[in-house]
Amino acid sequence: MSSDTTRRNISGSNAPAANSTANSIAGTPSAGPTPVVETRELRKVFGVAAAQQVVLNSIHLSVPEGEMVAIMGPSGSGKSTLLHLLAALDMPTSGTVYFRSRALHSLSEAPLADYRNQSVGFVWQRHHLLPDFTAAENVAMPLLMRGAKRAAALELAAGQLDQVGLAGKKSQRAGELSGGEQQRVAIARALVNHPELLLADEPTGDLDERNADGVFELMQRLHRAHRLTSILATHNRALAERCDRVLGLEQGELKLLGGKSTVQPVH
Repeated sequence: MSSDTTRRNISGSNAPAANSTANSIAGTPSAGPTPVVETRELRKVFGVAAAQQVVLNSIHLSVPEGEMVAIMGPSGSGKSTLLHLLAALDMPTSGTVYFRSRALHSLSEAPLADYRNQSVGFVWQRHHLLPDFTAAENVAMPLLMRGAKRAAALELAAGQLDQVGLAGKKSQRAGELSGGEQQRVAIARALVNHPELLLADEPTGDLDERNADGVFELMQRLHRAHRLTSILATHNRALAERCDRVLGLEQGELKLLGGKSTVQPVH
């Protein structure tokens, strides 16, 4: 299935009602840009009965095209859980995630897999590279998973490595690269399928200050160059404040902490 076909499948008829009430609930002014991703009454609970832990409590979030959003919160506050739900790596206890106005829970497994592979790029705190494979082979993995020919996939991967400043490292094993270089490879891998949505879970958390700043600057540059919509979970307030909007997640609820955007979660 092509990327264009996938995007058509994910922008079908399950859209939330386009009225002022719906826009208010989603936190988007009715005259504003259409959200790439949004959540309604998103709730995630772990455990049962007396052992229940409410990690996300009726989260409303709307992120319009082109925005870079930082989500801050203490460890265990649910930042990673929220990103996993947005990526459809997990499903909510209740509530809905919409991508391009299509409810993810309405998708069958094949288009949901296409969504994860082609519409979303994910960068983890720990890069999850295959250490015995080359940098280019690691970047090419999402392409190979969707059936691309090896030679073509490696050529595209080499081009993506050039964009993250690693053109000379394409044949080097990932395990031989520095921490900062490995995270750049992970970013290249996340973007090789040209996703619309980039999700990053503490992408600079394992890096020293110099490398963290370099990786964040790279992500900002690629965000603009690829016209991405980006959501980052981070503990780093200085980096978060360079995003368009900073949200805080604590005790299962989102609140606006700062930023240039007027869009904010509504409780």
